[in-house]
Amino acid sequence: MRNQEINPEDEKYMRRCIELALNGRCNVSPNPMVGAVIVCDGHIIGEGYHVRCGQPHAEVNAIRSVRDVSLLKRSTIYVSLEPCSHYGKTPPCADLLIEKGIPRIVVGCQDPFPQVAGRGIRKLREAGREVVVGVLEEECRALNRRFITFHTQRRPYITLKWAESADGFIDRGRTGGQPVVLSTPLTAMLTHKRRTENDAIMVGTRTALLDNPSLTVRHWYGHQPLRVVTDRNLLLPPQLQLFDGSAPTLVFTERERPSSENLTYLPLDYSRQPLPQMMEALYERKVQSLLVEGGSRLLQSFIDSGLWDEIYVEQSPLRLWAGVAAPTVNVAFAWQVEKYFGRTYKKWLREKVGRNS
Repeated sequence: MRNQEINPEDEKYMRRCIELALNGRCNVSPNPMVGAVIVCDGHIIGEGYHVRCGQPHAEVNAIRSVRDVSLLKRSTIYVSLEPCSHYGKTPPCADLLIEKGIPRIVVGCQDPFPQVAGRGIRKLREAGREVVVGVLEEECRALNRRFITFHTQRRPYITLKWAESADGFIDRGRTGGQPVVLSTPLTAMLTHKRRTENDAIMVGTRTALLDNPSLTVRHWYGHQPLRVVTDRNLLLPPQLQLFDGSAPTLVFTERERPSSENLTYLPLDYSRQPLPQMMEALYERKVQSLLVEGGSRLLQSFIDSGLWDEIYVEQSPLRLWAGVAAPTVNVAFAWQVEKYFGRTYKKWLREKVGRNS
């Protein structure tokens, strides 16, 4: 379904689609981020992106922005993801493009969602429209790697995050007291920004018990993710901030306990590997993305199980000399360096989101 020859002009306008799509990052889940650009005679006459789940899609917003709708019948619309072909919360975008008489449609990548998955492209071609597919395909797929991973691998897109000292520790190893602060106020703000970009945030029993985190978004404006904690033996006391009712919280455990408002206990079979069961449960709850913040044992279990897609490690210049060792990542995976707010981050991407065949 991919076209072999790509026009440089098509790439230029598709890059603009990607820029527009990113504006919906914190609000469109569980829908994908999508941008659309309408071009007539070498000029952009309309733009749009998917602003929020349940609201009009990018193609609709782009068409509504066109002042002279008569131009649509000789225009090209660029869209970063295949136009939908089914009735959901909004009507099919493919039908709208046909209705408006747009003769040429350029698509970044095919939609993996089972109710679309090539049907929108096929519908447009059967209506006699010229459809170009695969312009900046890799970039368009990377834009929605969470959405694509969720629908193709039937689990959330998993990001692991921790801060470590210059000598490779994440804490001094406490039996009580305050945790070591390795982040700065600015990098803590960046962590809260990442929280808003994910559907759920997860910690283990030990981190919940020793650090008493609230796992809420306080230093950034945006979506509050589902709080997830593992507590196999129900050791966590009810006075912890996780159980304050301020945000929905899911507890994975081995023992039965009644759920209450904003607090759900979900028993697992610990005679089997628990992490795949947890990911299956989150998938069933339509959690597309998961941010795992620790501690070291939980993070390492995700790494050892191969259940991760991205890893961010904030490197502090502080030395602890001893304590809880940071998780280790297989050296076979290449990493890159990023710098934010005067701090260095190591970033791993497990693999690129695969192309459609």
